Amino acid sequence: MKCGVRMTAWLVALVVLLSVSLGMTVPAAAAEQVFDAGTYEAAGDGYGGEVTVEVTVSEDRIEDIRVEHAETDAIGGSAIDGLIEFVLESQSLNTDAVSGATLSSDAFLLALEASLAEAGADVEALKAKETEARVVEDIETDVVVIGAGGAGMSAAIEAAEAGKDVVVLERMPIIGGNTNRATGGMNASETSIQEEKDIEDSNEVYYQDSLDGGHGINDPDLLRTMVEHSAESLDWVNELGAELNDVSFSGGATNSRIHKPLDGSAVGPIIVRVLAERLDALNVPIHLESEAVALIEEDGHVTGVEVVTPEGETFTVTAKAVVIATGGFGANMDMVKEYDESKVGFGTTNHPGALGMGITMAQEVGADTFQMEQIQIHPTTDPDSGYMFTEGLRGDGAILINKEGKRFIDELETRDVVSAAILAETDGQAYVLVNQVLVDQNKSMRGYIEQGYATSGETLDDLAAALDMDPVVLQDTLDQYNEAQASGSDTEFGRQNMTLPLDEGPYYVLLVTPSIHHTMGGLRINTNAEVLDKEGNPIPGLFAAGEVTGGVHGGNRIGGNAVTDIIVFGRIAGQKAAAAAD
Repeated sequence: MKCGVRMTAWLVALVVLLSVSLGMTVPAAAAEQVFDAGTYEAAGDGYGGEVTVEVTVSEDRIEDIRVEHAETDAIGGSAIDGLIEFVLESQSLNTDAVSGATLSSDAFLLALEASLAEAGADVEALKAKETEARVVEDIETDVVVIGAGGAGMSAAIEAAEAGKDVVVLERMPIIGGNTNRATGGMNASETSIQEEKDIEDSNEVYYQDSLDGGHGINDPDLLRTMVEHSAESLDWVNELGAELNDVSFSGGATNSRIHKPLDGSAVGPIIVRVLAERLDALNVPIHLESEAVALIEEDGHVTGVEVVTPEGETFTVTAKAVVIATGGFGANMDMVKEYDESKVGFGTTNHPGALGMGITMAQEVGADTFQMEQIQIHPTTDPDSGYMFTEGLRGDGAILINKEGKRFIDELETRDVVSAAILAETDGQAYVLVNQVLVDQNKSMRGYIEQGYATSGETLDDLAAALDMDPVVLQDTLDQYNEAQASGSDTEFGRQNMTLPLDEGPYYVLLVTPSIHHTMGGLRINTNAEVLDKEGNPIPGLFAAGEVTGGVHGGNRIGGNAVTDIIVFGRIAGQKAAAAAD
């Protein structure tokens, strides 16, 4: 993928990274830098592979930077684009790696430094070159949204489309939050896409699946609201360009209802892209690296936010309504320990900004919380990094085997059940096993292979040798599964949906273990996304949506419901906040 100095439309929102984020706007006076005019190239190792940087310089300026990489667009790609803009504007290397995209931005900066060194630059002088800190000013608006993930951007779009002035605050240097990391898809029932594919499903079955998956402790009104608005919310994101036009099974679902891209791409970056594009079209500003630290309250009404920058500068945003969409606390291990000590020691799939700050801010103005002890672990993550592998693989036909080469669970059980089963196996780990047929159908799996997560074998014997596994046991496991798939009856584990046979190689496996994934508890809200106090009354002017809230998912979130949650309640929060701002 070629990324030059221009920004694609959906990344225009990230230009704020230059003027209000990476902390610099106008270069201060400094000694002139001298280059040997020409074009130079170097490469560094990023998250998704090699990051190749091509730099063109004149004798006294960096004129152009072009990058070729395979990083995730919404995470590493957006960080690189922001860094390109910063370097070209400031003519300085006085910046750090972008938090949340460290590997990608480090690779870019190292390759850039190597290129400029080859051009004869004094790299240390460029890194020391002083730039002026951004100027911050107080802001007055109709609606302020705290958090630029899927819920926050959905809220901002709805409020802006209602004719309100909207400002979005994001503490991280990139947009997207945990939505960037969503992989599987978006659950929705009674959809036009299901109808086209002759898939029978209903809101009632979807509701019951989610209630059963949540151990029956979901807030019934919130769950019903999510389910009944799921189809229209799917239509909404598709109208924005998401193209979630494929449907398959996922864990805990009776019917095929998880909507995803046709090529099996991760859903999150697509959602982030289309929401950002719409915000750009609506001219809604996103202030990056602007951390909301306290809510402003007057006479019991929330009227704004106090904000701090990385440089310690402060400003306020005064608004008629505030939407909190800051996500959960899955990256805050102290907070996790406070509510569930049994989760101590687990890795996390969460981005580094998932610290629960929105919850604590709202508590300071009297907000109630609900089900904070409900913390979910995701069954299939990389044991070293916590990187999450999509559950869509199992929905599309993958199986789980233990280190002895045996199946041990219905792979389409709910996340809590599958996670517990994996933890009971040797080393608390297992393998997701697929073959080439599934790889060819699933872009995400092809990405895992390219990124070095997979172990492969042309035959089952080859795979067993690579894994130091008994080939006879592995062959017997696959024979039994293929017989079950052909007959449509999995008598051993009761799996209902066995999409593909696994009867021909090459074969691939991903080593997996559970990691902390989703915090189901959070702020107590009603169906209007109003934040409630401890007496159950709405706090005037305060709304919330997404993982910062509690009750929608009960004791366990089934895969595909997070995206539905953030879109449905993000939109409701934006609509109701706009109405409150009248």
